Amino acid sequence: MLKTLRALKFLFVGPLVLGFLFVINWMTSPGDWWVQWAALGIGIAWVISLFRVIGAIVVAGGLAAFIAYVSRK
Repeated sequence: MLKTLRALKFLFVGPLVLGFLFVINWMTSPGDWWVQWAALGIGIAWVISLFRVIGAIVVAGGLAAFIAYVSRK
């Protein structure tokens, strides 16, 4: 549960950090785009976090559907 909440938080924080790094890169060294490597790492972590959150939503939805099915009988 805690990992899922952290993953959900990262879905919002990750792009903000990447935007901040992009601005720093643009202001300090516009000819050398080192931010692409940070974007690659953050992007991979973001996709993993997205799959973790989607998986938790699917499990929660399945449990809710099962409880609704059982309670009708």
